[in-house]
Amino acid sequence: MASSKTDGSDSEWWRGAVIYQIYPRSFMDSNGDGIGDLPGITSRLEHVAGLGVDAVWVSPFFRSPMKDFGYDVSDYRAVDPLFGTLADFDAMLARMHALGLKLIIDQVLSHTSDQHAWFSESRSSRDNPKADWYVWADPKPDGTPPTNWLSVFGGPAWQWDSRRRQYYLHSFLAEQPDLNFHCAEVQQALLGEVRFWCERGVDGFRFDACNHQFHDALLRDNPPASLASIGEVSTVRADNPYAMQQHLYDKSQHENLAFLEGLRRLLDEYGAVALGEVGDENAPPVMAQYTELGKRLHLAYSFSLLTADHSPAHLRHQVEALDSALAPTGGWGCWAVSNHDVPRVATRWSGGGAPDTRRDRLWLALLLSLRGSASIYQGEELGLTEAEVPFELLQDPYGRAFWPEFKGRDGCRTPMPWTGEAPNGGFTTGTPWLPVYGPHLPLAIERQAADADSMLAFSRTLLSWRRTQPLLRTAGIRFFDTQEPRLLHFERYGDGASPLQAIFNFSGEPVSMPLPDGLTPLVGQPLAATSVIHTSDGKRMLQLAPYGVFFGASAGEG
Repeated sequence: MASSKTDGSDSEWWRGAVIYQIYPRSFMDSNGDGIGDLPGITSRLEHVAGLGVDAVWVSPFFRSPMKDFGYDVSDYRAVDPLFGTLADFDAMLARMHALGLKLIIDQVLSHTSDQHAWFSESRSSRDNPKADWYVWADPKPDGTPPTNWLSVFGGPAWQWDSRRRQYYLHSFLAEQPDLNFHCAEVQQALLGEVRFWCERGVDGFRFDACNHQFHDALLRDNPPASLASIGEVSTVRADNPYAMQQHLYDKSQHENLAFLEGLRRLLDEYGAVALGEVGDENAPPVMAQYTELGKRLHLAYSFSLLTADHSPAHLRHQVEALDSALAPTGGWGCWAVSNHDVPRVATRWSGGGAPDTRRDRLWLALLLSLRGSASIYQGEELGLTEAEVPFELLQDPYGRAFWPEFKGRDGCRTPMPWTGEAPNGGFTTGTPWLPVYGPHLPLAIERQAADADSMLAFSRTLLSWRRTQPLLRTAGIRFFDTQEPRLLHFERYGDGASPLQAIFNFSGEPVSMPLPDGLTPLVGQPLAATSVIHTSDGKRMLQLAPYGVFFGASAGEG
């Protein structure tokens, strides 16, 4: 039976919300098979609710051959037996709502598994009822693929099928054929799959690779990329040939806007929210179109802060670029510094250094201070580092294809450590699908919960404090130039309140700067001990400790 939703009086709860991402395979295993599942998630929801987040995004749990671990769906309406049953889903949803949490589920509409019944019928002939449901094309006269398009996972994006004697398009794995969104029946069928979960009471959807939903109907080749044309944020590594093209024709097509408008009309019937993943080399304009106020998606996020570059200049540029793009459309963004596809931020932004809780606190404080919503990936609240997974235990096909230069995505997907003493960190009583990383055990939730100075305690405190600062949820953002390149300085302003200023020291050394006139530390800020105000040559100076953070307001405010 579907669960009733939480109080929907705040129809814009998503604006400025904090969303906690759960990767089901690695969160909690309830039955000892070594794979996390829905009952496991339900059993650990008190931890999530205790953080103070607003919603939970659960990565795919649908029936799947698991070639891409659930992002290859073979039945949109069935829970894969690895994860449980529909009854388990309903119980999880009911528990979330009882704890005051919203549920966002992952929907993969751009492609299916090659084991989906739709594809089995489509590939059977050129004249069956679903013959045009996928992107089929004849070869060139010399037998080569119809275009030069490439797969994100390496190699051509076309796979030969001997039955139809045609190629089919796959933007990702060959086992993930792309649906043909130019076919009206496909669009209607997918809206039906979304409606199924709306009827069960979900609060929203995270639409995977949503800018891949249309391809160029004329099948034009992509031009080669250049530094000037491809932009500064690539969705893949530079050693992947996918980065060598401007992806003008294989994704981010204009026709997608009309589909998203139809999707929004459906979601509005149920008060459900749409969060879109936009993997594009020039994401801000696409995100602005996709989130145009009231028309399409509610909010979208990109890979802009999931890169290796974490300099203040880079971060400022990315935030300002998105803010400028969204301003004319009234759109809304969502930021993340870690997820299931990239190395964990505690390692990726360490500069090769050892783990440092001070640095972890800075990243989380920054994420929760930017304009937009925020997504926290499971384990980020613990300061988990990227795990080392030996090749013989690697599961990710992406990593196996590019090893050893790229070790894949398994390092951010290893199981959550719940207790430091129990076998496998309390994740499972069996053999985990990926090994529990030894250095994660001292960071286990049970241990950190007993330590008032732990990263977990800080995460809870920071999230609780953020709820008392309305400017951090919905206000505007404006950056200030600094003489010190290691500092990032901006303010959140609007709603008739005194602006809130934030200053971050990205250095492992103390850094000082003149304190703006009238600015005083904000009362109750969780990182007050990382900054000191003193006088030098008659000027008030702010000294930030290594990786220090300062939140301030004008005198007499806050």
